[in-house]
This record gives sequence, structure tokens and C-alpha cells, in this order.
Amino acid sequence: MEPTPPQATLHRWADMPVDQLSDTIGRRLITGQDMMLAHVYLKKGALVPRHQHHNEQITYILEGALRFRVGEGDGEEVIVRAGEVLCIPSNVPHQAEALEDTLDVDVFSPPRQDWLDGSDAYLRQK
Repeated sequence: MEPTPPQATLHRWADMPVDQLSDTIGRRLITGQDMMLAHVYLKKGALVPRHQHHNEQITYILEGALRFRVGEGDGEEVIVRAGEVLCIPSNVPHQAEALEDTLDVDVFSPPRQDWLDGSDAYLRQK
């Protein structure tokens, strides 16, 4: 018997529950076999602490603005606004602060296992 071929899957953001990680950060996730897509909702002042991961990351800001610190030491400051995209290579340290209420789309390859299994404590600080 031959294996069943992969099937296309339709998702609707509005039908998905928001995983509220803290008072200022929430997200919705869609995961494929080799990549992950996330809507991340950040209230003004929200801070994503400095971290790094083996996953390549592309961040596309739909609404609002984030101030990133990217790289070793204090890192380089990069402000990413609506309509702009930041590509973060694997294992590059980074942090982000919401300069205003922000909706960002994050794409990760491979999918973030810590986001899937809830071991992303650095984001869940109240």
C-alpha cells in the first residue's frame, strides 16, 4: 500500500484561538512540515527578551513597529515598521520591543519546537 500524499490545509486566522503568553504578547501558529507561520500580537512596550535559536526567522510587520537589537554584545538597533521585513539568520542573538501596538508575521524554518511544546518560558513571563 502506498503512503497517502500530503494534503493542502486551509487555515483562517480569525477562527484560531490566541495563545496569550503574557499581558502584552499573544500569538497564533500554523505549522507545516518544514516551516512555521505565526501571527504575533504585541502591545506597545512589550519586550521579547534577548534570545537565539537554530531556526532561521523572517519577521514581517503588518501593523505597528518593533525595535530590534540584533547581534552579539548590545547588538545593532534596527527599527522595523509596517510593510518592512527583517531576516534573522540561525543562531543570531536578538530581542524586540514594541514601539506601538504591533501585529507581526514570523516565519521560522524549521518550526520552533519550544513554541509547540510550551517550553518558551522567556516569552511567558508575566
